[in-house]
Amino acid sequence: QGQYPTVFITMKDLKKNTWEECFFEMKVLLRELYEEFSFVQEKLSENEKVQYDKILSKAEDAEYGKSLKNLTNYLYRYYQKEVVVLIDEYDNPLIAANRKGYYKEAINFFRDFLSSTLKTNLYLKTGILTGIVQVAKEGIFSGLNNVITYNIFKKDFDTFFGLTEKEVEKALKYFKLEYEIKDVKKWYDGYTFGDKEIYNPWSILNYVKEKELHAYWVNTSDNALIYDNLENSTIDVFNDLETLFNGKEIKKEISPFFTFEELSKFDGIWQLMVYGGYLKISEKLGNDEYSLKIPNYEIQTFFRKGFIDKFLVSENQFNPMMRALLDGNIKEFEERLQNIFLLNTSFHNLKGEKVYHSLFLGMLIWLRDRYEVTSEGERGHGRYDALLTPLNKINPAFIFEFKVSKTIKGLNAKAEEALKQIKEKKYDAGLKEKEISKVYRIGIAFKGKNVKVKYEIA
Repeated sequence: QGQYPTVFITMKDLKKNTWEECFFEMKVLLRELYEEFSFVQEKLSENEKVQYDKILSKAEDAEYGKSLKNLTNYLYRYYQKEVVVLIDEYDNPLIAANRKGYYKEAINFFRDFLSSTLKTNLYLKTGILTGIVQVAKEGIFSGLNNVITYNIFKKDFDTFFGLTEKEVEKALKYFKLEYEIKDVKKWYDGYTFGDKEIYNPWSILNYVKEKELHAYWVNTSDNALIYDNLENSTIDVFNDLETLFNGKEIKKEISPFFTFEELSKFDGIWQLMVYGGYLKISEKLGNDEYSLKIPNYEIQTFFRKGFIDKFLVSENQFNPMMRALLDGNIKEFEERLQNIFLLNTSFHNLKGEKVYHSLFLGMLIWLRDRYEVTSEGERGHGRYDALLTPLNKINPAFIFEFKVSKTIKGLNAKAEEALKQIKEKKYDAGLKEKEISKVYRIGIAFKGKNVKVKYEIA
């Protein structure tokens, strides 16, 4: 410890709308870094001092590409020791660039910036980069043949990615909170690194400080890339989300690395969720195939609030709509549902079936403690779209059929058709035998931003 001069850079704030904004912030970051080590100038030649001052004032754009490598050179000569370089969230500017459309400019700069520092740098002892997305295929480290990656699959350093159960128990005991271990495990445990079970360190630190169980970590994360992929995903993704929200597992191929182009195809969304900490690997099935599940209650709250806020306006509007439904006030339910459709631009981006799939998933998340929520199940003489079966039999059941109308004028007829289908195909068969006294049959028709609801009580 303390044997080598160390340079630390965090790129967590390089999430900008344009390349010009991103590059400006990068130059500010490098200027501050040069300010921090300005004492090395006493060892520099006059020409090198001029170059150093350029970074401190205003260098040409091209000069920033080699600025970090040059700084390792200056530090090496000052201390007569090789330099350690630590770069946190190195992938952050690339993720933002991919989302905002300036990926080419970003990759060109950061390839030069990182490769010049890490490749054939005589002044470098070691370089350590941390991030969520492993972008080795992107060419950002082109030519580097000595990169070793430690990810969630490897056993090396597995306990360094978070806190072990023993460490958590020790912390809880120190803060006289050991009686809460079961609740803490429910909220913050569940991650697997290598073959070790790991707790989220940020959440544990905040919990022992605040002494209240809250979703601390998910409120700090930038989930934009996940939401982008959800908006562009297929119905299969929404079906898999339903499985996850029901507490079950899904099987997916998870690659150790992938390109940003791959994120918009196939199972890219699951790669992001696993590496971002929103899903855990529960079992390896073979090669790159794994069973995935939601790791803990903290992440469940992210899906509840995050999914509803993003795709169903906000909890402030969604919650009253759901309360109206449970109270049997279907007219108010329809009015609030219509309002959600009118206000939420994300709904407008969802195509066809995904509109009511997102509505259904919102219901599933919201009702998970009170209802068994299922979709496209077999009952009677066909397959219903959605069924809410109460865990407490004194509450009513709700059965839904969704239809898409070609015209606004046809909404009423489509809603009637949906209601008729529930009755004719006996989708509510068996509910009375479960001693559920009241069943709401609800037909819903959609057309763009417009919605119509028809119902009856069985």
